Amino acid sequence: MDFAKVFNEALPLLLEGLKLTVITSLVSIGIGMIIGLFVCLMKMSKNVVLRAIAGVYIWIIRGTPMLVQAFIVFFGVPQIIRMFVSDFKFTAITAGVITLSLNAGAYLAEIYRGGIMAVPKGQTEAARSLGMTHGQTMRKVVLPQALKFSIPSLVNQFIITIKDTSILSAIGMAELVNKAKTYVGSTYTFFETYLVVALMYLVIISLLMILSNYIEKKLKYEAKSKRGKRHRDQH
Repeated sequence: MDFAKVFNEALPLLLEGLKLTVITSLVSIGIGMIIGLFVCLMKMSKNVVLRAIAGVYIWIIRGTPMLVQAFIVFFGVPQIIRMFVSDFKFTAITAGVITLSLNAGAYLAEIYRGGIMAVPKGQTEAARSLGMTHGQTMRKVVLPQALKFSIPSLVNQFIITIKDTSILSAIGMAELVNKAKTYVGSTYTFFETYLVVALMYLVIISLLMILSNYIEKKLKYEAKSKRGKRHRDQH
């Protein structure tokens, strides 16, 4: 085994795959945050139909493997659309982003819901007593705090999304694992190549975990400081 040789030869190809992995994850988590917010609000709505739609979406996404979802998006959806538009097709990257976004959106909806429920009800009642509508209360009082509470979980979901990109090699998306497969196919250096891939994932994920821990500690410190300030003001 010549790890140094494989590292030097494979690194440019793997870095190209890593770049696509990170960009795809960033785009997907951004779209997923928007989807998740809308689904969360739908699930917490007083409208039975909206709650049902949100519930079914979350149930389907959380109850099926992401690999199956990727196959449906990449192979199944274009097949249906081609019944009306004969030359329609998805690129692997487009299908990957859609799959990751829909998947992240379902989990982020629950994260947002937990953040909203963590906001003290007294603040909502105070806002309503000041004449704010339900929409204004959610937009100006509840959601800013809920998003703040959700930051550590959002970072954790980003970590999950980055790792989930490896599944998309199955539909031909040229992310990190797919690039590794290409190199392994011509050199048969399985152990060395996938060890480099594992180390690259480990570095990226470790940095995000450090960021998540830092944010979580900072939020706890701020909450503790506010409680201390309220206690001093009361005395």
